Amino acid sequence: MSLKNEDQNDLSPKDSVKGNDQYRAPSGIHLEPEEESRNDFWQFEPSNLFRHPRIHLEPQEKSDNNFKKFVIKKLEKSCQCSSTKAKNTIFGFLPVLQWLPKYDLKKNILGDVMSGLIVGILLVPQSIAYSLLAGQEPIYGLYTSFFASLIYFILGTSRHISVGIFGILCLMIGEVVDRELYIAGYDTVHAASNESSLVNQISDKTCDRSCYAIIVGSTVTFVAGVYQVAMGFFQVGFVSVYLSDALLGGFVTGASFTILTSQVKYLLGLSLPRSAGVGSLITTWIHVFRNIRKTNICDLITSLLCLLVLLPTKELNERFKSKLKAPIPVELFVIVAATLASHFGKLNEKYGTSIAGHIPTGFMPPKAPDWNLIPRVAVDAIAIAIIGFAITVSLSEMFAKKHGYTVKANQEMYAIGFCNIIPSFFHCFTTSAALAKTLVKESTGCQTQVSGVMTALVLLLVLLVIAPLFFSLQKSVLGVITIVNLRGALCKFKDLPQMWRISRMDTVIWFVTMLSSALISTEIGLLTGVCFSMFCVILRTQKPKASLLGLVEDSEVFESMSAYKNLQAKSGIKIFRFVAPLYYVNKEYFKSVLYKKTLNPVLVKAAQRKAAKRKIKRETVTPSGIQDEVSVQLSHDPLEFHTIVIDCSAIQFLDTAGIHTLKEVRRDYEAVGIQVLLAQCNPSVRDSLARGEYCKKDEENLLFYSIYEAMTFAEDSQNQKERHIPNGPNFSSD
Repeated sequence: MSLKNEDQNDLSPKDSVKGNDQYRAPSGIHLEPEEESRNDFWQFEPSNLFRHPRIHLEPQEKSDNNFKKFVIKKLEKSCQCSSTKAKNTIFGFLPVLQWLPKYDLKKNILGDVMSGLIVGILLVPQSIAYSLLAGQEPIYGLYTSFFASLIYFILGTSRHISVGIFGILCLMIGEVVDRELYIAGYDTVHAASNESSLVNQISDKTCDRSCYAIIVGSTVTFVAGVYQVAMGFFQVGFVSVYLSDALLGGFVTGASFTILTSQVKYLLGLSLPRSAGVGSLITTWIHVFRNIRKTNICDLITSLLCLLVLLPTKELNERFKSKLKAPIPVELFVIVAATLASHFGKLNEKYGTSIAGHIPTGFMPPKAPDWNLIPRVAVDAIAIAIIGFAITVSLSEMFAKKHGYTVKANQEMYAIGFCNIIPSFFHCFTTSAALAKTLVKESTGCQTQVSGVMTALVLLLVLLVIAPLFFSLQKSVLGVITIVNLRGALCKFKDLPQMWRISRMDTVIWFVTMLSSALISTEIGLLTGVCFSMFCVILRTQKPKASLLGLVEDSEVFESMSAYKNLQAKSGIKIFRFVAPLYYVNKEYFKSVLYKKTLNPVLVKAAQRKAAKRKIKRETVTPSGIQDEVSVQLSHDPLEFHTIVIDCSAIQFLDTAGIHTLKEVRRDYEAVGIQVLLAQCNPSVRDSLARGEYCKKDEENLLFYSIYEAMTFAEDSQNQKERHIPNGPNFSSD
């Protein structure tokens, strides 16, 4: 873009515009007055109008927008094949091929091994516990964490995040599983006590409740993974921008209440149907209180003892995390102690406590998802896919920024997508990154995703050897572990006062999303939060800030007169700033606030017409040689200003309604002899004005690149007018 300074002291604006045929967005606009005021207002030639040279911008030549040529060019580029392109494609899709050959063994191996072992130890109890949350047997949670760690090691670009089982996604999977189990005719009450051996009426083969539950879970996981890979392919990761921090925080906290509620039956040893759908939280608590007399005392005591051990130890880990080389794996200690106590105390036989049951070793043969289920779970998988990739991408970018490297958001979507697609064939359910385990991984010395391989090896050892030893583990212990891990989300309430001080709107979004996620359902809560967030954005632009500006002394800077003192208001000129896009939502507010802060030209015009009628009426009564001075005064009462400059710097865009509103405002003000000038319009606004024919070809109008330039033009044009109109009206300042 080239800049040309042309002295227009000897040229009119019309001449300068005609001299540049390619210039489509002139630097200023003369406005068209009403016919009755044209002769008075524009009867002079605007020569010698400017005290400073005007700025003209020469636009770049636009490229050919032929869509057919564009598509052909893109296809030719994408279809070109070379060894370099093939290498870059493979290395881009498999990032491990880039960084693993450069792996610094001496520098990184100790930290990666330590962090991988510790995260693996923590994942064992969490994987077993979260399996119950997803409505699955414990073995499937171990499968899920194992495969996710390996696949992300190959496809991921973040060095620090831990990908595996995640409580919120487990809850969402569990809700879908319970619904499909009910539709398939399974008795969830009896199934909870491992006494059901019903036949799946949908499948041709005999399949018990556990078998069908993992079929549903893996099918949902497969569909969610396909969505995530499709998002990566079409580069629609922008969807995550609609999930603000306040929205995600409220959603996680609301879902945490639902998770807590779903685990209460395990803590009390109750055999209850798992409620799903709208109002499941309230329904579950109703079932709990109705059956409170059936509480298993042994499970209740075990739960209280585990809480007394886990909560203080978690707090100590959090408080002294900077001094501890590794967090205390208290969950593993609790599981080992509880399993031994349950086994040797024969708690299941004596007191009827609910236990994990048989956990097989090894791996099951792969099995494809149930294709017939896909239409029924396709909608449920959308929310699961969005939440999964949003959390993964946001955590990847957060830790990459912290440690000074970059991640590829698009590749992260591929990675998490295949972390769901491939494991879905191996009896797994949905995974994503998890903040708590990522923080542990980072704090224990993680340098690369080699730590993920170490985590997978720990899980492999459990799957092949140790898993059957957890046969006697009480489900109440797993429920306590799940609830204790929610404390981070539930403690977000203490951050609300600070959030309120920073942004009240974000706090309201947090509350709305939290309450809707907890009281209605997780999916509807997420949708409600997104819709409410978008409504808040619209609300902010519906009634934005608008103010009159004044000139800062000894400068060319203009600021709000309502916000700052000692600003100078130029006589006869009002400068108005509107801080929002001008579109159909706020067009009426724009007009009303502009008229309120300046004057309402419609009312002024009506008063002038009324005065003119009274003048004509009085002249018919008075002698022909005598003028009615009162009527003349009423019909020619001078206004206190002659120009309005609209600062468009904060107007990001205009739509059709916005352009029409500006035309309306210009017409109304010109009808009473006030000119309207636009200043500091961005290129988008200038293009919209040109396309909307805000200025006709025969008008001598100007758009201004600065407010000061517009003010100078207004002063000079008024001086020229007063020189051409003897005894012109004087304009007083505010």
